[in-house]
Amino acid sequence: MMESLRNSAIWERSASANLWLRTLAQIPSLFGRLVYLSSLRDANSDAYQHHGLAMVFGEAEADQALRESHEKAFADWLMYGLEQQKADLDLFLSTLDTPKRLLLESWQRLTPYKNLIPSRAGSAQESLYLADLETLLRLLRNEYGAAPHPAASRHR
Repeated sequence: MMESLRNSAIWERSASANLWLRTLAQIPSLFGRLVYLSSLRDANSDAYQHHGLAMVFGEAEADQALRESHEKAFADWLMYGLEQQKADLDLFLSTLDTPKRLLLESWQRLTPYKNLIPSRAGSAQESLYLADLETLLRLLRNEYGAAPHPAASRHR
C-alpha cells in the first residue's frame, strides 16, 4: 500500500507542493489557511501532523512542509493592509455555520485567533498580528452588532 502511494501520479514531488495543490489551494481565504495549518500543530510538542503527508513523505518532511506553509501564510497575512485583512477575515467567517455576531462574541472571550501564530514568529510579528486582529474584531463587532466584552466596558 505504501509503495503504491509513493508511486501514485496524484502525489507531487514534494510535501509542500502536494500540500498546496491538494489542500491549501482549496481554502478560499488566507485566514482560513492559517486556521487549518495551526490546527495541525500539536500544542504539546509543536510538531505538525498530517497523516497523509507523513505516509507518503515521512513525518519529518511533512512537519517541515506544514511549518513552512504556516509561517508563509502568517507572513502573507501580515503583508495585507487592514482593508484586505478585513475582507479576507469576512470571507473566512462567511464559510462558518455560526452566525457572525455569536462567533465574534465568542472570539472576544476565548481569543482562539492567538493560537494561529506560528511558534517561530518574532515578537514584532506577533504584536502586529494581534493589534491588527483586535482592530478588525472591533470593526466587525460593530458591523454585526456583537456585544462588547464586559472587561472592555470596565476599562472606560
